[in-house]
Amino acid sequence: MKKTAFCAIHEKVGAKMVPFAGFYMPVQYEGLLIEHETVRKSLGVFDVSHMGEIWVKGPQALEFVQWVTSNDASVLTDGKVQYSCFPNGKGGIVDDLLVYRINAETYLLVVNASNIEKDWNWISSQNKMNAVLYNASDEISQLAIQGPLALKAMQKLTDTPIMDMEYYTFKKVKFAGIDDVILSTTGYTGAGGCEIYFANEDAEKVWDAVFEAGAEFGIKPIGLGARDTLRLEMGFCLYGNDIDDTKSPIEAGLGWITKFTDDKCFIDRDVLLAQKQNGVTRKLVGFEMIDKGIPRHGYEIVDADGNVIGEVTSGTQSPSLKKAIGMGYVPTALSKAGSEIYISIRDKKLLAKVVKLPFYKD
Repeated sequence: MKKTAFCAIHEKVGAKMVPFAGFYMPVQYEGLLIEHETVRKSLGVFDVSHMGEIWVKGPQALEFVQWVTSNDASVLTDGKVQYSCFPNGKGGIVDDLLVYRINAETYLLVVNASNIEKDWNWISSQNKMNAVLYNASDEISQLAIQGPLALKAMQKLTDTPIMDMEYYTFKKVKFAGIDDVILSTTGYTGAGGCEIYFANEDAEKVWDAVFEAGAEFGIKPIGLGARDTLRLEMGFCLYGNDIDDTKSPIEAGLGWITKFTDDKCFIDRDVLLAQKQNGVTRKLVGFEMIDKGIPRHGYEIVDADGNVIGEVTSGTQSPSLKKAIGMGYVPTALSKAGSEIYISIRDKKLLAKVVKLPFYKD
């Protein structure tokens, strides 16, 4: 089990630690509901140092990124971030990721913890243009400070203006006295805030500074449990649940990160373009329970006659909405908002309604 640079701190403050994606990670501290509410209303800190970071450098950097990712990285300018995915050559998804453009010949790919080795092996095998690749995952720590008061609190730790930063941008800043910290505004909670990337050896110093800066606003450490309920309320996909090697970005509702511009040549372009033009047989949808019951990952989705038509990929009792919500793949004919589907829970067929994402609207 790998440990992040914050592991001892988590244990010291009483976190419940669990294995996650090959790491020993905090699932909760005070409890999921209070942690979820803290992020929605003020600010909380997630240790997301388990995420992977891969540098792409050199004159061929953009050509490489364009080939291995579905989105159009040519539109990025310095300081911009883009959500994308790695198509797997078979119409599925190797992983979803963030692409940071540092400059014309330097990109940072931020990937999921469970897929670091898989992603590295995949993109290395696709590096026909000889871009310079470097896996820095074991050297970098990352904190996500999320919530409506996050940027206000973190502004205390840098002289660079950050409170007016646009969504999906980043800056290199001096943060808590540390040079060249990457501070970005992507978020996985829908509550606003930032992420900060820095060297492992600065972890304790950064943690202490962040909590001191946020103290007046009621800052708390937040576990992976609340991270999951927060992202699900926003309808954000989780790799391994809602997307994987057997689901295409078109089926997953990620057509908006799959770009078919004339000069964009990428893995699975023809397969995915055909899906976009001809349609797909199944789609990922969000749904709310009408009958009482909580949908969970792996539960069967059935039609009115009890025939299995799909399965729940993510589900929970929404802390913000006080209702049970979920996501899953259903036949395209049942993917429109308002469509009725049923979730099989303990051998009972419970009514649910397809709704437009996100579930939570601030």
